[in-house]
Amino acid sequence: MERATLCLLAGFALAVLLPCEIQSASANETDTGAVSERFVSLIQEFQKRVVDANALVSSVPPADSKPAAPQSTWKPGSTKGPYYVDFRARTAASWGHAFVWYGKTSERQVEVAGLTPAGDTLAYAVGYLTWVPSETGASYGDLDPEYLTAHYRVYLNEPDAKRVFAYIKELQASSPVWNAEISNCTSFVGSIASFMGLKVPHRWQRPEEYVNSLRAMNGGRQVIRLSSVQ
Repeated sequence: MERATLCLLAGFALAVLLPCEIQSASANETDTGAVSERFVSLIQEFQKRVVDANALVSSVPPADSKPAAPQSTWKPGSTKGPYYVDFRARTAASWGHAFVWYGKTSERQVEVAGLTPAGDTLAYAVGYLTWVPSETGASYGDLDPEYLTAHYRVYLNEPDAKRVFAYIKELQASSPVWNAEISNCTSFVGSIASFMGLKVPHRWQRPEEYVNSLRAMNGGRQVIRLSSVQ
């Protein structure tokens, strides 16, 4: 509609402009060749105005047009993917606790996995060679940033995330007991890191030191791609 209006206005302007310009030219120019050149100049000026009007209309979106839907900013090969595993450490009544968060960056919901003795933290006083029932989900303080002492987040694409998340679930199902020396929180998260192809520090460190060492050993690497043999 706007394009048609501008074209009509341009045509009307030409209709008004041509007689005036030609009449003026006829009064002042006695040479027929000069009048013809003036007429050609007017035609060229009109064509230029039509081109300018079309360019103006094409730059204005139709009134009923809708903005394009927003698209995901993540693309394959970009720095960060839509899925993540976050290796975390927090304070605890004893020497601390290591665990992981995992999920999708576009969602607020987070999954938590970590190996702790079942019941309260007094179970940590059990002898090192004694096996006690374990819990592998979230424990007190895992979701509270106030207790966080270290973390190292890595990102994965969707196919790799599905494999890693399935492994975490499998690890939770196969870890019924806890032992300070053999099957503890750092060894649990270390198994996940190892499955993802990361270099893993020795388990005999406080959780905060363990997570910081994990990050340092892998150069702060943020994007993980699983090998085809995993």
